[in-house]
Amino acid sequence: MRTVVHLLRHGEVFNPDGVLYGRLPGFYLSDLGQEMAVRAADALAGHDITHVVSSPMERAQQTAAPMAERHGLGVEIDPRVIEADNIFEGQRVSVGDGVLRQPKAWRHLYNPFKPSWGEPYTEVADRMHAAVRDARDSAQGHEAVIVSHQLPIWIARLRAEDRRLWHDPRSRQCTLASLTSLTYDDDRLAAITYTEPSRDLLPGASKIAGA
Repeated sequence: MRTVVHLLRHGEVFNPDGVLYGRLPGFYLSDLGQEMAVRAADALAGHDITHVVSSPMERAQQTAAPMAERHGLGVEIDPRVIEADNIFEGQRVSVGDGVLRQPKAWRHLYNPFKPSWGEPYTEVADRMHAAVRDARDSAQGHEAVIVSHQLPIWIARLRAEDRRLWHDPRSRQCTLASLTSLTYDDDRLAAITYTEPSRDLLPGASKIAGA
């Protein structure tokens, strides 16, 4: 039985102060981000979507809304697909003018393999794996969409591909409103595909971490 679980990253967020917003409330999609959410829904309009899941964060729920509406579905909120916790949440982390230029922040950077500045990659992988499994079971023989965030989606992919979890964040293949699609034959992962429905919108999008 073929089942597909699509991992959809949220669209661009309105973030004029350029902070790492992480799990902070009150961060919503920009106008461009809303267009990205519609693009993602358009990309899967002809698919057999029977289950839509979202992170609790507002930006993820806004991204999920057009998808759910297109298929006549509700949105299930799953805290397991929330953004990873990060000690620098609420601060600017851009190169040159961010918190990372302050010596007091360096004590949090001693272990990039765990990582020492946030939620362990292994914990992110475990919760995302469980959420994907449950979404797959809920959509057996059909397709499910999980709206999450860049780091959790990338970690879920690394776990699915049996690759090491620590990585250079610049290497993540997970742009705004992109789709990482896991195809299963029964319980066996058969394929992983990656698409960018909003590729042409990315040059005008924010380059801030998390966006």
